[in-house]
Amino acid sequence: MRLRHIPGSEQQIQESTYVIQNPEEKKGCWAEVFGNENPIHMEIGMGKGKFLMELAGKNPEINYIGVERYSTVLLKAVQKREELELSNICFLCVDAKRLGDIFKAEEVDKIYLNFLTHGLRIGMRNGALHPRSLWKFTTRC
Repeated sequence: MRLRHIPGSEQQIQESTYVIQNPEEKKGCWAEVFGNENPIHMEIGMGKGKFLMELAGKNPEINYIGVERYSTVLLKAVQKREELELSNICFLCVDAKRLGDIFKAEEVDKIYLNFLTHGLRIGMRNGALHPRSLWKFTTRC
């Protein structure tokens, strides 16, 4: 997929109430972000967010975090999210390499990697994720 720059996408992402700014400051406090102690599921490389938003709609008792590195792609998910009445989903516009600085151990209960691209190289060994690298911030996979 070729990414086309959308003028103003970075600013729209920064202004969105659905995108967590400075997520490192939330480390250990994600229950406060959602206002509950529900389990947290995360999709890394969520793209336009279709999979994650469907899950959030079907499972209101689970909190969802979508991680997307590219603001142009994330903008599409934010626009879709604005049309839905979901209170259990938020987004991060960060590189997956930073997730260890954003989450404490056991804060994330499940991680989805649906369309792993060549851009995600943390912990990659011969095309496989090594658990000590990516999963270092969660012990309940």
